[in-house]
Order: sequence, then C-alpha cells, then structure tokens
Amino acid sequence: MTVSPTIRVQREDFDLQTEVDRLSKDRPGIGAIVTFSGLCRDEGGTLEALELEHYPGMAEAEMRRISDLAIARFGLLGLTAIHRYGRIAAGENIVLVVAAASHRQAAFDGAGFVMDFLKTAAPFWKKEHSADGTTGDWVSAKDADDVARDKWK
Repeated sequence: MTVSPTIRVQREDFDLQTEVDRLSKDRPGIGAIVTFSGLCRDEGGTLEALELEHYPGMAEAEMRRISDLAIARFGLLGLTAIHRYGRIAAGENIVLVVAAASHRQAAFDGAGFVMDFLKTAAPFWKKEHSADGTTGDWVSAKDADDVARDKWK
C-alpha cells in the first residue's frame, strides 16, 4: 500500500482529534499514533501574537518532500502535516504533525523527523507582535533547530 501524506497550509485553525480520526479511519495495522501540536507561546505575557507568512506552493512542496521522506524512512502508515499562516494569537495552534505506524517508535521518530525538518527547511517566516503593541522584526532561525535536524543525518 502506498502512503500519501496529507499536507495543508491554511489560515484557519485545525482540530487535533478530527485530524487523528481522519488519519486513522480505515487503516488496518496502525498500532501507534503520535501527534505534535505547536502553539504560539506568550513568552511570559510579553507576546500577543505571531504573524506567519509562507511561500505559497513552495511551502506545500517542501512539506510533502519532508513527509514523503519520513514515510519511507520510518515505514509510516499515515502522516498529516498542517501549518497555519496569518496572525496567530498566543495560545493558538500553529502546526500539527500526526504520524501513524505499526509501532510507537516509528510514529515518534516520524513525527520528530517531520517537525525538525519543517523548522529548518520549509519556507515559513514569523514576526512577533508584542503585548505592548509594538511589532518586532522577523524571527531569526535558531542554531538549536539546526542541531535537532542534523541528528537525523
């Protein structure tokens, strides 16, 4: 059976349970589902929102490439990757990865792999909007994200 990932870049919010149900429906052999949901932090009350932009078409293509690699590498039986764009308030969802596999380690590894590569390879940009009303600069990439990605090589 060929596994094709579900990839979405969208402005609207998503529901974790709905996405898990969609992924697991009519898929025999699934013994583990791992989810990662990334939220907009409030940074101790100093951050009101993040503004996320993406490169349309390229973002989806890169998410699909990463997801296809994870499916092949970890033998996943299903994978969903959703990334939001637009203004996202503190506490709201930004990203969701749902990985399904026969066994838990493959599901954990698949979800981790996808997130580590999404953080460093997918064309998304974030700008901070502070609680005091000021708008910050675009957020720079973090060295820790590169280190997390490089562990998969």
